[in-house]
Amino acid sequence: MKDKIHFSIWYLVAAFFIMWAVNVFFFAPTSPTQVPYSEFKNMLRENKIEEVVLGDKTIKALLKKEEGKEKLRKDITTVRVDDPKLVEELEKYNVKFTGRFNESWLKDFFLAWVLPMGVIIIIWMIVLRRMSPESGIMAIGKSRAKIYIDKDTGVTFNDVAGCDEAKEELKEVIDFLKTPQKYLEIGGKIPKGILLVGPPGTGKALLAKAVAGEAKTPFFALSGSAFVEMFVGVGASRVRDLFAQAQEKAPCIIFIDELDALGKARMAAPIGGGHEERENTLNQLLAEMDGFDTQKGVIIMAATNRPEILDLALLRPGRFDRQILVDRPDIKGREEILNVHTKGVKLSDGIDLKILAARTPGFAGADLANVVNEAALLAVRRDKKAVEMNDFEEAINRAVAGLEKKRKVMNKKEQEIIAYHESGHALVAESVPHADKVHKISIIPRGISALGYTLQLPTEDRYLMTRSELLDRLAVFLGGRVAEEIIFNEVSTGAQNDLERATNIARSMVKEYGMSEKIGPISFERESRPLFLELGGVPKSEFSDDTAKLIDEEVAKIISETYTRVKEILSKKRGKLETLAKLLLEKEVIEGDELRKIINTDS
Repeated sequence: MKDKIHFSIWYLVAAFFIMWAVNVFFFAPTSPTQVPYSEFKNMLRENKIEEVVLGDKTIKALLKKEEGKEKLRKDITTVRVDDPKLVEELEKYNVKFTGRFNESWLKDFFLAWVLPMGVIIIIWMIVLRRMSPESGIMAIGKSRAKIYIDKDTGVTFNDVAGCDEAKEELKEVIDFLKTPQKYLEIGGKIPKGILLVGPPGTGKALLAKAVAGEAKTPFFALSGSAFVEMFVGVGASRVRDLFAQAQEKAPCIIFIDELDALGKARMAAPIGGGHEERENTLNQLLAEMDGFDTQKGVIIMAATNRPEILDLALLRPGRFDRQILVDRPDIKGREEILNVHTKGVKLSDGIDLKILAARTPGFAGADLANVVNEAALLAVRRDKKAVEMNDFEEAINRAVAGLEKKRKVMNKKEQEIIAYHESGHALVAESVPHADKVHKISIIPRGISALGYTLQLPTEDRYLMTRSELLDRLAVFLGGRVAEEIIFNEVSTGAQNDLERATNIARSMVKEYGMSEKIGPISFERESRPLFLELGGVPKSEFSDDTAKLIDEEVAKIISETYTRVKEILSKKRGKLETLAKLLLEKEVIEGDELRKIINTDS
């Protein structure tokens, strides 16, 4: 197999410089010296001229070599004047002379410019051809899809876990690709397009590969951004070429990842050429989806984590007429995903994947794969023969809070503030009825800005939250600042993130969930999306200034009442707060069970 040459524009620059140098030193004639006609006649009479070329407008003369010198002979030119005696004088002094009717500029032009440029173009074409058989100007509109022609993507449903509902939906597509006759006999039509929707890292692309792997059909995979280029018309050309290739290899699957890069909602008056080119590409995709026949076995699959910005024309029946949610897995799904990713990892006997699944709520498949890999790397770094439970614990802590920074030096006063701050969070979390249980408290700095953290883990997956649960979560966020105020009679900047999250919860309760008695069960959207064919994306206010003032008052009231409630809780339990903070300063990390033992002690 021939090695590919990595093409660079510097190859052309170097080739041009070489050809210019060759032209200057070998092809370009030396410029003759221009002299007056009188001086030319004097040289002729002094017998210094060996040969003369008589042109229409100029006379070119070749001088004789000077005796005793090896210097090259010199040319001179002069203006042709009407001198009838010139030929007689040339014959008199035995000077060889010839005539030229036209000045030959064509030869000089060819040698100086045409030949060098021709050589450069030939070299450029050779380099492009050696880079790739399909490279070149004519191939720029070709599809850049990665094609798995061997009918085996290397991925099946056994490699995909945690999304059983999505797999059930896609089994119908696999069955159609394997046995389309039974669908055609009854008159049924498979959906033209299937859109996989879900957060990043949930395995949408892996699921599409698994469908092709199960059906044993060719798989065309590319990103939505692969259609967009700087040249006008290239995107539409690539769409046409992609569908043409797919029709030739039917039955097959076309998969477009990050569809939002291509299928973003169009505007009434596109601003700039880039928008217009992207919209032309989208229009071509819509036309191709209308034009092909699914009975031939070509299925279009796409993935996006931003379905709200897609053009409505893409989502109508007859195009992407089936949307499948690939959401973050529940506790059972996380256990199945961990089981898949730990198959090639050497585990110790004490590993319980069910416990690990319970400790990773909200983790997507990619997050869990990263946790398994981080745990394996930690085990190697600690010279272990197998991955143990504490390696997984540390990997989860890294994913949640960031990397430990034990070398970050803080003075004693700051350490005390952080210890009481985190103890306040933990004590409130264990004191209110609807908060998640505390799993660990730490005053070891982690990540970019976390000087300490309190890790809470839910006992089960939840999809709804009541008003009481939201207020208790709000109380936990405020616990750190209140603890600082009680112990030190002042507050620090450490509660900045806590206040931000608490404010967001309170504002959502008032504006979105209708949990304010004064305002009532009304939802005010934070921002409204531009309507169909509407210019601009500036959020529109759906309420008056008086209502906005009332919302702010209700948000402040909820936070103020919760702050007072938290202050009462921690004031009554000040002794336990001090005991917990002192132990945290001593040990730096306290596990949840040890925390609860301290809280439940009467002394």
